[in-house]
Amino acid sequence: MKRKIYGQLLEWKNESKGRTAMLIDGARRVGKSHIAKLFAEKEYKSHIFIDFSNTTKEILDLFINESYNLDLFLAKLSAFYSTILYERNSLIVFDEVQQFPRARQLIKYLVADGRYDYLETGSLIRLRKNTENIIIPSEEDHIEMFPMDFEEFLWAMGDEITIPFIQKCFNEKKALGAALHRKVMNDFRQYMLVGGMPQAILAYRDKKDFRAADIEKRRILKLYREDVSKFASGYEEKVYDVFDKIPSQLSKKEKKYKLSSIDKNARFRAYEDTFIWLNESMIVNTCYNATDPSVGLALSFDHSTQKCYMADTGLLVTHAFMEKSFTENNLYKAILFDKLYINEGMLMENIVAQMLRRNGHKLYFYSRSDTTNRENHMEIDFLIRNQNKISPIEVKSANYRSHVSLDKFKKKFTNKIGDSYILYPKDVMIKNGIIHLPIYMAMFL
Repeated sequence: MKRKIYGQLLEWKNESKGRTAMLIDGARRVGKSHIAKLFAEKEYKSHIFIDFSNTTKEILDLFINESYNLDLFLAKLSAFYSTILYERNSLIVFDEVQQFPRARQLIKYLVADGRYDYLETGSLIRLRKNTENIIIPSEEDHIEMFPMDFEEFLWAMGDEITIPFIQKCFNEKKALGAALHRKVMNDFRQYMLVGGMPQAILAYRDKKDFRAADIEKRRILKLYREDVSKFASGYEEKVYDVFDKIPSQLSKKEKKYKLSSIDKNARFRAYEDTFIWLNESMIVNTCYNATDPSVGLALSFDHSTQKCYMADTGLLVTHAFMEKSFTENNLYKAILFDKLYINEGMLMENIVAQMLRRNGHKLYFYSRSDTTNRENHMEIDFLIRNQNKISPIEVKSANYRSHVSLDKFKKKFTNKIGDSYILYPKDVMIKNGIIHLPIYMAMFL
């Protein structure tokens, strides 16, 4: 399946010309190994693919005992894999490099040697356990790989023309029209349910089988839980507690994660490592409260007040009903038959967080509680930086009646605000100075 990250890898190859290695970082099962293999096969005369999650003792010994002599090291590597390496036209891939950090440290010397290109893939790569006792090479470029976005989903379904037209409508702030908007929303609902994990999309694609996609997503969620027991040793129970309650937290009106749902005496300090683990493993998208909205949102964020969105909305749909069978998951029926009032906030906000994060935004929201002065009491779902201004974003249902918080926010921070957005299931509209966009257009913000 076609992935946008391929273009980024091609750009790196052409611009770097061997001066840096590239590390692809992403959650498990987003397609890192597949894209690395495809890139190696199509863009180089030869390649060696080393999977550190399933390699031989001989290869590990080679890295440990022979890496001081690169001529011998590379000659033995070439012989072991029966692959001729061509100077400046061969790629060596270190797959699942977090399993063997010593290989990552060696990148500094391999890049300096300059003969070949090097591509690394890794999940859980930022965890302290996977970087202990090594020097992170400065000769390493880094890109994040996310679940497939809505455009990639449509590509997989054989549609390469819809998104460019939607982009044009977004740029011109012009409505799509009832028929086309209805079709795109129908496709988008399918994307919300299936999600962006490649295995789930493949399972769904041919026969439009949601049950087959759900089976794949359950396997991925099971894999994530196994990673917790392996890599969060010492506080794995806390990680399970937080992770398992994400759907119930997001289904509430106020989606800030409340530790009291786990234990009424729980304090953030005791769970801080848990939230860091989930964020750095890229299983969740963390959204922080920016207490003083300004262009430098990171300067005022409160790390103890946060919302935890799932990195993939399709996984959230399955995670919410993990203990029940596929036939008992009401979310599939609710979304397909346009009954989004059932847990609508949970799924719609999650998909917006996913799209904003995919676009490179760090996620922030604004929340202030003031019972004495209601003018100061407000909550804005997302804040993004747009040049020298802040754009507030509210996620609404089709039948929303008002946007009180957004009005108060605009009044309070007039000089700091650029465009204001409402994302909802209807077509493009500009009303009272607020840009209303169909939710799928969040991908262009």
